[in-house]
Amino acid sequence: MRNISFTVKKGEIFGIIGPNGAGKTTTIEMLEGIRKPDEGSIDVLGLDPSSQLRELNTRIGVQFQATSIQKKMKVEEALDLFSSFYQTNTQKDYLIDLLGLKEKLSVRFEDLSGWKQRVTLALATLHQPVILFLDEPSMGLDPHARREMWSMIKLLKEQGSTIVLTTHYMEEAERLCDRVAMIYGGQLKALDTPRNLLDEMAVNYLSFQSNKMGYDSLLSLPGVVRIENENEVFKVYSETLQETSYHIFKYCHDKEIPIENFKFEKGTIDDLFVHYLEKEGQTA
Repeated sequence: MRNISFTVKKGEIFGIIGPNGAGKTTTIEMLEGIRKPDEGSIDVLGLDPSSQLRELNTRIGVQFQATSIQKKMKVEEALDLFSSFYQTNTQKDYLIDLLGLKEKLSVRFEDLSGWKQRVTLALATLHQPVILFLDEPSMGLDPHARREMWSMIKLLKEQGSTIVLTTHYMEEAERLCDRVAMIYGGQLKALDTPRNLLDEMAVNYLSFQSNKMGYDSLLSLPGVVRIENENEVFKVYSETLQETSYHIFKYCHDKEIPIENFKFEKGTIDDLFVHYLEKEGQTA
Protein backbone atom coordinates (compact mmCIF):
# COMPACT_ATOMS: atom_id res chain seq x y z
CA MET A 1 0.00 0.00 0.00
CA ARG A 2 1.25 3.49 -0.83
CA ASN A 3 0.18 6.17 1.62
CA ILE A 4 -3.55 5.55 1.30
CA SER A 5 -5.56 7.98 3.40
CA PHE A 6 -9.33 8.33 3.78
CA THR A 7 -12.02 8.95 6.37
CA VAL A 8 -15.31 7.07 6.61
CA LYS A 9 -18.29 9.13 7.76
CA LYS A 10 -20.69 7.94 10.42
CA GLY A 11 -23.79 6.27 8.97
CA GLU A 12 -22.55 5.93 5.39
CA ILE A 13 -21.91 2.93 3.18
CA PHE A 14 -18.31 3.27 2.03
CA GLY A 15 -17.13 1.12 -0.87
CA ILE A 16 -13.60 -0.01 -1.74
CA ILE A 17 -13.27 -1.22 -5.34
CA GLY A 18 -10.43 -2.26 -7.60
CA PRO A 19 -9.05 -5.22 -9.60
CA ASN A 20 -7.54 -8.37 -8.09
CA GLY A 21 -4.32 -7.55 -6.29
CA ALA A 22 -5.13 -3.85 -6.02
CA GLY A 23 -5.06 -3.87 -2.20
CA LYS A 24 -8.78 -3.94 -1.29
CA THR A 25 -8.61 -6.90 1.09
CA THR A 26 -5.28 -5.72 2.53
CA THR A 27 -6.84 -2.34 3.32
CA ILE A 28 -9.94 -3.75 5.00
CA GLU A 29 -7.91 -6.32 6.97
CA MET A 30 -5.78 -3.53 8.42
CA LEU A 31 -8.92 -1.65 9.45
CA GLU A 32 -10.21 -4.82 11.13
CA GLY A 33 -6.92 -5.40 12.97
CA ILE A 34 -6.24 -8.69 11.18
CA ARG A 35 -3.16 -7.33 9.42
CA LYS A 36 -0.68 -4.82 10.87
CA PRO A 37 0.48 -1.93 8.68
CA ASP A 38 4.22 -1.62 8.02
CA GLU A 39 3.99 2.10 8.63
CA GLY A 40 1.47 4.89 9.16
CA SER A 41 -1.46 4.96 11.57
CA ILE A 42 -5.06 3.76 11.58
CA ASP A 43 -7.87 5.07 13.75
CA VAL A 44 -11.14 3.12 13.95
CA LEU A 45 -13.67 4.55 16.40
CA GLY A 46 -10.79 6.23 18.24
CA LEU A 47 -8.93 2.93 18.63
CA ASP A 48 -5.73 1.55 17.12
CA PRO A 49 -6.58 -1.85 15.58
CA SER A 50 -3.01 -3.07 16.10
CA SER A 51 -2.90 -2.50 19.86
CA GLN A 52 -6.55 -2.26 20.95
CA LEU A 53 -8.07 -5.11 19.00
CA ARG A 54 -9.94 -6.72 21.91
CA GLU A 55 -11.86 -3.52 22.61
CA LEU A 56 -12.37 -2.85 18.90
CA ASN A 57 -13.88 -6.31 18.33
CA THR A 58 -16.79 -5.46 20.63
CA ARG A 59 -17.70 -2.50 18.43
CA ILE A 60 -17.21 -3.81 14.90
CA GLY A 61 -18.68 -6.68 12.91
CA VAL A 62 -16.93 -8.55 10.11
CA GLN A 63 -18.34 -10.68 7.30
CA PHE A 64 -15.45 -12.39 5.52
CA GLN A 65 -15.54 -13.72 1.96
CA ALA A 66 -15.52 -17.20 3.52
CA THR A 67 -16.51 -17.73 7.15
CA SER A 68 -15.41 -21.06 8.67
CA ILE A 69 -18.46 -22.69 10.24
CA GLN A 70 -18.50 -26.39 11.17
CA LYS A 71 -20.33 -28.09 8.30
CA LYS A 72 -22.71 -30.08 10.52
CA MET A 73 -23.60 -27.11 12.73
CA LYS A 74 -27.18 -25.92 12.39
CA VAL A 75 -28.06 -22.28 11.86
CA GLU A 76 -29.59 -21.82 15.31
CA GLU A 77 -26.59 -23.49 16.93
CA ALA A 78 -24.26 -21.08 15.15
CA LEU A 79 -26.36 -18.09 16.23
CA ASP A 80 -26.36 -19.29 19.84
CA LEU A 81 -22.61 -19.96 19.79
CA PHE A 82 -21.73 -16.54 18.42
CA SER A 83 -24.20 -14.86 20.80
CA SER A 84 -22.31 -16.41 23.71
CA PHE A 85 -19.19 -14.49 22.69
CA TYR A 86 -20.72 -11.19 23.82
CA GLN A 87 -21.44 -10.01 27.34
CA THR A 88 -24.44 -7.93 26.30
CA ASN A 89 -27.73 -9.20 24.86
CA THR A 90 -27.66 -9.75 21.10
CA GLN A 91 -30.30 -9.01 18.47
CA LYS A 92 -30.59 -12.67 17.48
CA ASP A 93 -34.39 -12.81 17.27
CA TYR A 94 -34.58 -9.56 15.34
CA LEU A 95 -32.03 -10.76 12.78
CA ILE A 96 -33.85 -14.07 12.33
CA ASP A 97 -36.93 -12.10 11.28
CA LEU A 98 -35.03 -9.47 9.28
CA LEU A 99 -33.04 -11.99 7.26
CA GLY A 100 -35.83 -14.55 6.92
CA LEU A 101 -33.93 -17.29 8.74
CA LYS A 102 -36.80 -18.80 10.73
CA GLU A 103 -37.30 -21.67 8.29
CA LYS A 104 -33.55 -22.34 8.16
CA LEU A 105 -32.79 -22.63 11.88
CA SER A 106 -32.57 -26.41 11.85
CA VAL A 107 -30.63 -26.59 8.57
CA ARG A 108 -26.96 -27.55 8.66
CA PHE A 109 -24.48 -25.00 7.36
CA GLU A 110 -23.30 -27.33 4.58
CA ASP A 111 -26.87 -27.50 3.22
CA LEU A 112 -27.55 -23.75 3.14
CA SER A 113 -26.38 -23.11 -0.43
CA GLY A 114 -27.25 -19.46 -1.28
CA TRP A 115 -28.38 -18.76 2.29
CA LYS A 116 -24.85 -18.85 3.72
CA GLN A 117 -24.32 -15.11 3.17
CA ARG A 118 -27.48 -14.32 5.16
CA VAL A 119 -26.31 -16.45 8.06
CA THR A 120 -22.79 -15.00 8.10
CA LEU A 121 -24.29 -11.50 7.90
CA ALA A 122 -26.43 -12.32 10.95
CA LEU A 123 -23.36 -13.65 12.81
CA ALA A 124 -21.46 -10.44 12.02
CA THR A 125 -24.24 -8.16 13.30
CA LEU A 126 -25.51 -10.02 16.39
CA HIS A 127 -23.96 -7.48 18.78
CA GLN A 128 -25.22 -4.41 16.87
CA PRO A 129 -21.76 -3.23 15.74
CA VAL A 130 -21.08 0.45 15.20
CA ILE A 131 -19.12 -0.38 12.03
CA LEU A 132 -19.79 -3.38 9.82
CA PHE A 133 -17.07 -4.62 7.44
CA LEU A 134 -18.27 -6.67 4.46
CA ASP A 135 -15.74 -8.33 2.15
CA GLU A 136 -17.44 -9.13 -1.18
CA PRO A 137 -20.87 -9.57 0.51
CA SER A 138 -22.75 -10.82 -2.56
CA MET A 139 -20.03 -12.87 -4.23
CA GLY A 140 -21.47 -16.02 -5.82
CA LEU A 141 -25.10 -15.00 -5.41
CA ASP A 142 -27.55 -15.11 -8.28
CA PRO A 143 -29.02 -11.74 -9.39
CA HIS A 144 -32.19 -12.14 -7.30
CA ALA A 145 -30.32 -13.13 -4.13
CA ARG A 146 -27.83 -10.31 -4.72
CA ARG A 147 -30.59 -7.72 -4.75
CA GLU A 148 -32.07 -9.21 -1.60
CA MET A 149 -28.66 -8.87 0.06
CA TRP A 150 -28.50 -5.23 -1.02
CA SER A 151 -31.89 -4.59 0.61
CA MET A 152 -30.64 -6.10 3.87
CA ILE A 153 -27.50 -3.99 3.82
CA LYS A 154 -29.60 -0.86 3.28
CA LEU A 155 -31.81 -1.83 6.23
CA LEU A 156 -28.73 -2.17 8.44
CA LYS A 157 -27.67 1.32 7.35
CA GLU A 158 -31.11 2.65 8.23
CA GLN A 159 -30.62 1.16 11.70
CA GLY A 160 -27.60 3.44 12.08
CA SER A 161 -24.74 1.13 11.14
CA THR A 162 -21.72 2.46 9.30
CA ILE A 163 -20.75 -0.02 6.60
CA VAL A 164 -17.43 -0.50 4.82
CA LEU A 165 -17.48 -3.00 1.97
CA THR A 166 -15.27 -4.28 -0.83
CA THR A 167 -16.79 -5.42 -4.08
CA HIS A 168 -16.03 -6.48 -7.63
CA TYR A 169 -19.61 -5.78 -8.68
CA MET A 170 -19.69 -2.25 -10.00
CA GLU A 171 -23.49 -2.19 -9.99
CA GLU A 172 -23.29 -3.05 -6.30
CA ALA A 173 -21.03 -0.08 -5.61
CA GLU A 174 -23.29 2.25 -7.57
CA ARG A 175 -26.51 0.99 -5.95
CA LEU A 176 -25.27 0.83 -2.34
CA CYS A 177 -22.40 3.19 -1.68
CA ASP A 178 -22.57 6.80 -0.55
CA ARG A 179 -18.88 7.14 -1.46
CA VAL A 180 -16.40 4.95 -3.28
CA ALA A 181 -12.61 4.61 -3.00
CA MET A 182 -11.00 3.24 -6.16
CA ILE A 183 -7.70 1.49 -5.42
CA TYR A 184 -5.19 0.39 -8.06
CA GLY A 185 -1.69 -0.92 -7.51
CA GLY A 186 -1.87 -0.10 -3.82
CA GLN A 187 -2.71 3.53 -4.53
CA LEU A 188 -5.88 5.53 -4.00
CA LYS A 189 -6.84 6.72 -7.48
CA ALA A 190 -10.19 8.35 -6.77
CA LEU A 191 -12.55 9.01 -3.86
CA ASP A 192 -16.02 10.53 -4.16
CA THR A 193 -19.69 9.70 -4.56
CA PRO A 194 -20.40 7.37 -7.49
CA ARG A 195 -22.22 10.15 -9.31
CA ASN A 196 -19.48 12.72 -8.80
CA LEU A 197 -16.83 10.27 -9.94
CA LEU A 198 -18.70 9.68 -13.16
CA ASP A 199 -19.28 13.38 -13.71
CA GLU A 200 -15.66 14.33 -13.03
CA MET A 201 -14.14 11.52 -15.05
CA ALA A 202 -16.57 12.13 -17.91
CA VAL A 203 -16.96 8.44 -18.62
CA ASN A 204 -19.79 9.03 -21.05
CA TYR A 205 -20.40 7.64 -24.49
CA LEU A 206 -22.47 7.64 -27.66
CA SER A 207 -24.48 4.58 -28.61
CA PHE A 208 -26.17 3.58 -31.85
CA GLN A 209 -27.06 0.53 -33.91
CA SER A 210 -25.65 -0.25 -37.34
CA ASN A 211 -24.96 -3.39 -39.33
CA LYS A 212 -22.61 -1.67 -41.78
CA MET A 213 -20.37 0.48 -39.58
CA GLY A 214 -16.67 -0.43 -39.54
CA TYR A 215 -14.80 -0.57 -36.23
CA ASP A 216 -11.56 0.92 -37.62
CA SER A 217 -13.43 3.71 -39.37
CA LEU A 218 -15.04 4.78 -36.10
CA LEU A 219 -11.78 4.58 -34.19
CA SER A 220 -10.14 6.99 -36.64
CA LEU A 221 -12.68 9.76 -35.98
CA PRO A 222 -11.59 12.80 -33.91
CA GLY A 223 -11.93 12.40 -30.12
CA VAL A 224 -12.72 8.68 -30.10
CA VAL A 225 -10.75 6.83 -27.39
CA ARG A 226 -12.49 3.46 -27.18
CA ILE A 227 -15.22 1.49 -28.96
CA GLU A 228 -17.33 -1.48 -27.89
CA ASN A 229 -19.51 -3.44 -30.29
CA GLU A 230 -22.00 -6.11 -29.27
CA ASN A 231 -24.71 -7.43 -31.58
CA GLU A 232 -24.26 -4.45 -33.92
CA VAL A 233 -24.77 -1.97 -31.07
CA PHE A 234 -21.81 0.41 -30.84
CA LYS A 235 -20.67 2.25 -27.71
CA VAL A 236 -18.27 5.05 -28.62
CA TYR A 237 -16.27 6.63 -25.77
CA SER A 238 -14.97 10.08 -26.58
CA GLU A 239 -13.21 13.02 -24.96
CA THR A 240 -15.55 15.38 -26.87
CA LEU A 241 -18.97 13.84 -27.32
CA GLN A 242 -20.53 16.69 -29.28
CA GLU A 243 -17.67 16.93 -31.77
CA THR A 244 -17.49 13.15 -32.16
CA SER A 245 -21.23 12.91 -32.76
CA TYR A 246 -20.91 15.47 -35.57
CA HIS A 247 -18.13 13.44 -37.24
CA ILE A 248 -20.11 10.20 -36.89
CA PHE A 249 -23.13 11.71 -38.61
CA LYS A 250 -20.97 13.31 -41.30
CA TYR A 251 -19.12 10.06 -41.95
CA CYS A 252 -22.36 8.07 -42.14
CA HIS A 253 -23.87 10.67 -44.48
CA ASP A 254 -20.85 10.64 -46.80
CA LYS A 255 -20.63 6.84 -46.86
CA GLU A 256 -24.41 6.32 -46.91
CA ILE A 257 -24.29 4.15 -43.80
CA PRO A 258 -27.62 3.88 -41.94
CA ILE A 259 -27.64 4.10 -38.15
CA GLU A 260 -30.49 3.76 -35.63
CA ASN A 261 -31.23 4.58 -32.00
CA PHE A 262 -28.48 7.17 -31.65
CA LYS A 263 -28.16 8.26 -27.98
CA PHE A 264 -25.96 10.23 -25.63
CA GLU A 265 -25.42 7.84 -22.71
CA LYS A 266 -24.29 8.41 -19.12
CA GLY A 267 -21.50 6.08 -18.03
CA THR A 268 -21.73 3.77 -15.04
CA ILE A 269 -19.25 2.85 -12.31
CA ASP A 270 -18.59 -0.26 -14.38
CA ASP A 271 -17.48 1.92 -17.30
CA LEU A 272 -15.26 3.92 -14.96
CA PHE A 273 -13.77 0.71 -13.60
CA VAL A 274 -12.91 -0.54 -17.10
CA HIS A 275 -11.50 2.89 -17.95
CA TYR A 276 -9.05 2.69 -15.04
CA LEU A 277 -8.12 -0.91 -15.80
CA GLU A 278 -7.15 0.06 -19.34
CA LYS A 279 -5.36 3.15 -18.14
CA GLU A 280 -3.30 1.17 -15.64
CA GLY A 281 -2.76 -1.74 -18.04
CA GLN A 282 -4.29 -4.23 -15.60
CA THR A 283 -6.86 -7.00 -15.93
CA ALA A 284 -9.52 -7.84 -13.38
